[in-house]
Amino acid sequence: MNLLIIEDEEQAAKKLRRILKDLLPNAFMHGALESVEDAVEWIKDNPNPDLIFMDIHLADGLSFEIFTKIEVSSPVIFTTAYDQYALRAFKLNSVDYLLKPIEKEELEKALKKYETHFSKPKWPEGSNQRYITTKTDYENKYKQRFISKIGDKIVAVNTEDIVFAYSENRATYLKNEDGKNFLVDFSLEQLENLLDPEMFFRLNRQYISRFEGIEKMVSYSNSRLKIWLKHCDNADIVLSREKTRLFKEWIDR
Repeated sequence: MNLLIIEDEEQAAKKLRRILKDLLPNAFMHGALESVEDAVEWIKDNPNPDLIFMDIHLADGLSFEIFTKIEVSSPVIFTTAYDQYALRAFKLNSVDYLLKPIEKEELEKALKKYETHFSKPKWPEGSNQRYITTKTDYENKYKQRFISKIGDKIVAVNTEDIVFAYSENRATYLKNEDGKNFLVDFSLEQLENLLDPEMFFRLNRQYISRFEGIEKMVSYSNSRLKIWLKHCDNADIVLSREKTRLFKEWIDR
């Protein structure tokens, strides 16, 4: 399950992450994003998360501005210290409207509402309404190999041999350690959900890479990173500011 947190208060974000980690131990959390600008940029560059947790007062304005700048398809749980925005929130993709300080019980109820109305049921009986996915289920959701056609031949590419994936001319390719390309019948967005996010990172609209696929990275202007990939001629892979922050969190584990 992919979650996006949009919250400009550091302590509130930490508390929300802590509760979510307890309730959804296998969820992958992105953020926290602190501004309308960062949120719009992230949503443009990434597949829709399963659920968004969104504060209303952000560093550069109200989070409602996000909806006017870009289409938000994911359901949203609003988290705020103000109750006057409830009606406006429920006119959007709202699952629930939680007032700060966020309590675990209230958040659990909101997640139950999300499961009931926006997702397939995942609350096993007798589990204290907790979202549970076993370690085996979590591991098995990601592909171990991909099928690719080279001429008349069908070959299998093990996921562990992939250094990066990329899209070009409406086609998607896998690149292995030897620099060979393998055409696959998936979009880059589909691949992102099929590859383990612990091992692979979405750099931008065109590339997904594992850490071993990175040849060099240097600091770039405006707090960004420039990255070179192994066996890749494209020297213009520049991460956005928000993507740079998330990338640093991903490698610094």
